[in-house]
Amino acid sequence: MDMRLQISPGMLRSEFVSKITELSGQDINLCYQCGKCSAGCPMSFVMDLLPNQIIHSVQLGLTEDVIRSRTPWLCASCLVCTVRCPKGIDIASVMEAVRQISLRKSEDFIDLAGLERGTLAELPAIALVSGFRKLTG
Repeated sequence: MDMRLQISPGMLRSEFVSKITELSGQDINLCYQCGKCSAGCPMSFVMDLLPNQIIHSVQLGLTEDVIRSRTPWLCASCLVCTVRCPKGIDIASVMEAVRQISLRKSEDFIDLAGLERGTLAELPAIALVSGFRKLTG
């Protein structure tokens, strides 16, 4: 089985990459994959792709990988990644842009109405605030 990824100029300049850049206001091509964002992320232990992997996937125009990822929905928007980034990329804004694109495609990841009361009581406050902000933004 051949696992190599075929990258084309069209992927690198796709509508998805342009939309992420437009919505986030960030130049994702500045990222050189140092990993400081992922190393400091308090939610990385539950993410399927680390923050730097999301950025790299966006850079490569891997739309489906990014949209299917749970990571943007698990992001607490705490800005640790943004503070740690040596290139000044606001990674939380990129995650928000991914969420916006997903929502525009009607692909919600979390259904707050479906969560049990006990589960809601155990969640950290930042997760709830972030979740509600995502639904009302």
